[in-house]
Amino acid sequence: MGYCDNDELYEEAWRGGMYHTGDTAEVDEDGYFWYVGRLDDLIKTRGYRVGPFEIENVLMEHPAILECAVVGVPHEDRGQAIKATIVLADGYEKTPQLEQEIVHQANSKLASYKWIHIVEFVSEMPKTISGKIRRVAMRLSESAKGHKKHD
Repeated sequence: MGYCDNDELYEEAWRGGMYHTGDTAEVDEDGYFWYVGRLDDLIKTRGYRVGPFEIENVLMEHPAILECAVVGVPHEDRGQAIKATIVLADGYEKTPQLEQEIVHQANSKLASYKWIHIVEFVSEMPKTISGKIRRVAMRLSESAKGHKKHD
């Protein structure tokens, strides 16, 4: 029936008689739909809109990564820089060499505008009660200070 005490949000979600979820997808040449991400998760960098999932899928190919999330963080020249937050798998320790290896492996498989520029290792991801990663928390706590930048 609506959003409680928020008519503006209701009007934004229900436009033209349709409910707009905020999810985005692309259609390939064969007519298949591919999930890109949520509009609020899209990273706007160097004039491009980048979905975090492609970058996360490439990162997850590295055996040292148990879990990861990619967000855009403010950047003076790019609009947003791509930041990867990573939980390491058992048996791996955060070292400058491992960080460089992860970034090099991922960036070698991505277009240059999708390259990872900031890496943060954490012991666990911020999550919702249902277990989804809270990207908004990562964007808000962005503090890119103190993280090695890969430019």
